[in-house]
Formats: sequence, structure tokens, C-alpha cells
Amino acid sequence: MGEEIVAEESGAVCRPGDPGFAARYRAIDARDTRFDGQFYTAVSSTGIYCRPSCPARTPAAKNVSFYRSSAAAQIAGFRACKRCVPEAVPGTPEWDLRGDVAGRAMRLIADGVVDRDGVDGLAAALGFTPRHLVRILTEQLGAGPRALARARRAQTARALLVGTDLPSAQVAFAAGFGSIRQFNNTMLEVFDQTPGSLRGRGRTAVRGTGVGQPDTRGSSAAWQDASESDARVAPADIPGTGDAVRITLDLPVRAPYDAPGVFAFLAARVIEGVEAVDLGNPDRLRYARTLRLPGGPAAAQIHAERGIRGWALRAELELSDLADLGTALSRLRRLLDLDADPQAVDAALSANRNLAALVAEAPGIRVPGAVDAQELVIRALIGQQISVAAAGTHLGRIAAQLGESYSSRFAGLSRLFPTMRALAEGIPEPVPGATPDPGRVLRLPARQVATVRDTAAALAEGTLGVHAGGTAGGAGCSAGNRPVDGKLYRDAGAR
Repeated sequence: MGEEIVAEESGAVCRPGDPGFAARYRAIDARDTRFDGQFYTAVSSTGIYCRPSCPARTPAAKNVSFYRSSAAAQIAGFRACKRCVPEAVPGTPEWDLRGDVAGRAMRLIADGVVDRDGVDGLAAALGFTPRHLVRILTEQLGAGPRALARARRAQTARALLVGTDLPSAQVAFAAGFGSIRQFNNTMLEVFDQTPGSLRGRGRTAVRGTGVGQPDTRGSSAAWQDASESDARVAPADIPGTGDAVRITLDLPVRAPYDAPGVFAFLAARVIEGVEAVDLGNPDRLRYARTLRLPGGPAAAQIHAERGIRGWALRAELELSDLADLGTALSRLRRLLDLDADPQAVDAALSANRNLAALVAEAPGIRVPGAVDAQELVIRALIGQQISVAAAGTHLGRIAAQLGESYSSRFAGLSRLFPTMRALAEGIPEPVPGATPDPGRVLRLPARQVATVRDTAAALAEGTLGVHAGGTAGGAGCSAGNRPVDGKLYRDAGAR
């Protein structure tokens, strides 16, 4: 069924008689959780859109349309189902995989580029004019960049309202809304509820299910709607944003999830001070690391706990700027590959008789990604032609000497990975014929050291750009960037 659905991707909306409609309809009739987040079911007789696994009675086919994004369903006039909460599912797997413009744009929108740089900034990163980009996204996804970003903000706001005690004004800011009125209006349009009623209903639904609570100031104000004024939301309006803001949230994930495999992969590549991993308890795994986010330094700690329904993941965050929340969550999801389709992956791998037994032993295998594309480039360069352990030693040394110190409540974190400018200036240029200094920062062959320095300088100057919206052959190489090395690009892809 999954192959049938994926094979017919031809438009933003699928109606009775269109290719693929029957396969999608069978999925919702079976309440198949595998497709949650991959498409949305809109019912004309109720004006509601749902996730495929919604427990409500299956609607008549004549009343059903399928949309590829929640934003498209919202633009068409549908509101989110209060019963199945379609905004609370993992993301669409294809946005992690697709190399076309729509897929690349969706990765950048999830990273918050539209909120930070606007549609013009998104278009520039992808190498298209804003008008052409809007046309492409509208044709393929049924919504333009602003509507897609608005849907992302609504998802983040819902998670914060249900999972934390942050006052509504802080939720609006953290989710990326520009004003209180915009926040309140969006909640009403998407969920047909005010922020306060959405929070109360959500708390009732998840009580006792382990939804994370914040470590910061909860108050009775958290249960009220934000002021109806059109005041702009800004950091100055948020109490205490000069200090680290601590938030804990659950991370939705499709089952099965091979948490031991992912965390073991990260543990083998840990950079001391920048990352920390604890695999001591096989049923409770921990990974933590520092982050460089648009609003300032931050840190995250992920706990994976084995339960009767599989692995559940929870993120604890320390943020310099509350507005970085959506970006941080997006990057953590890419790091842990949480939006993959494990059923499709396992089925494809199991088709190989040499792999079938291995897949059965570790279902839900994932491909870990990265939280910072520039850091990934440096990791790839340093890791060439040496062991994983040796690469970790070199990376730990440059982090200790060139990275800034960071004070975190998460055990094992003390440094930020160096900026590209710090690497370019802090790694001495090799002198031909001279005996290398045994105490040098990067103790690799001269040619490799020069490559790391030159690449870091290019990244710092902007002549080489890498980001999550890059193509498979260019790893986020922005239009106008000079090529450096095709092998480098392949090793340091956007994932």
C-alpha cells in the first residue's frame, strides 16, 4: 500500500477518481498509523482534516480529499480534528529524502528560515526568485512558503500549550508568531479553539501519559489566552529571556525505532565536551550536546526510554532565545532521523535475504544526521582515511582549544563546537618542509590540515554555503558558491 501511495505523487490534493485515492482511502479505513504525517484527510461534510489513523468513523469517499500538507488543508478552509490532533504526528519522511525544490524548501522552512529571513531569504538559499518558489510550492503542496511556515508555527505552539506551562505570550514568541493577535487568530483558525481551551483540552487528553513539563516558571497566567492586543511579540516582552530558558518536550516518533543503534552510533563519534552519551542502562539511553542556534548558544539532552509500546523520546532544552525552540526541535529530529518511515525501510532491507535476519533483530533502523551542516563538513574532512576513534580525538582537541566554553546543567557538556572563523584562524597553516609542531591543534598530514583551514575559511566568508536545503550533489551549496570538492559535498550532505 505504501508504494502505491508514494508512486502517484502528482498534485497537492487527491480527490475521488484521482490516481492514488483508493490506496489512501484504504489506509484511513484501516486507521493505519504508518501514514500519519504523510498526508491529511479532509472531510467536506464536517470541515475537518484528520490524520490517517483518526479513530472517528470512516467518512464516505465522496466527501474525502487528501492533502499533502496541513497548510494546504487549512488554506482550503478545513480545521484540525480535536480528536486525533493531526498536528501532533512525526513529520513527512519525504522532506528528509527529496532533493527537488519542494523537499529542500520544506527542510529550510522547518529550520525556521522563513521566520528569520522571510520568503526572500528562503528563495535566495535555494537559488530561485521568490515568485517562482511560491509557484512551485503552491503547485506541488497546495500552499506557499508563508502558509507552510504558519502551519509549522501552529504545530510548535500546540506542543508548547499542551506540554509546558509557559504563559501564552511566551508560547507565541517561541513558536515564531509576530504578534499576539496573529497567534490567537491562527489557533482559532487551525484548531477552532483559543490557546487557553486548547491547553486545557490537551492536558486532559494527555494526563498521565508522560508529556514533558517545563523546568521554568509555570503560573496561573499560563492557563489564560494571550492578550487580544496586536502588540508585537519580542524578547523584551518575555520575562527572564536574558537567562537560559529550559523546556522539556516529547519528541513524536514512528515505531519501531532502533534507539540503541542510533545512540551507539552517536556514542562512537562523541566529541568530548561538546557531546555526552550514557548507554549504561539499556532501557534508558541519554544523549546530550551543545548547539549553535540563530539566537545564541544552547544545549539539548535527549532521553530514550523503552516502554511496552517501544521507545519514547523526550528532549530537554536550554535556550538563549525562546524563538530558537522550533529550530532546535527540527535539528534534533534530523539528528535522530525521527521522521523516517521505518516500515518502508525495514520492508526494503528485508527483501535482501542477507539482511532479513539483521533487520528482524533491530527493527526501525535509522540513519543519524547532524544538527549543524558546517560542523558536519569539518567532521567529514577530519574523519577521512583515519579511524572513527582517531577522528574523535582530533575533534575533541580542536573543540577544547578553539571552542568557546559553555556552562550547562547537562552532565558532560562544557564546550561549543568551534565556529568556522575560529577554525580558520586557530589552525596554523602548514609550512612546507618544516617539522610539524607536536603540540599543534590539528595533528594530521599537511595537505589535510590545509583543506580543513581553507574549507573553514570559505564557510566563514560565505563563499561556500551548506544548509539543510541542499541538493544531494551539493550538500546545500547555495547559488553562486564556488565548488570546492565533489567528494566533500557527498560526504557532508544535508543529512
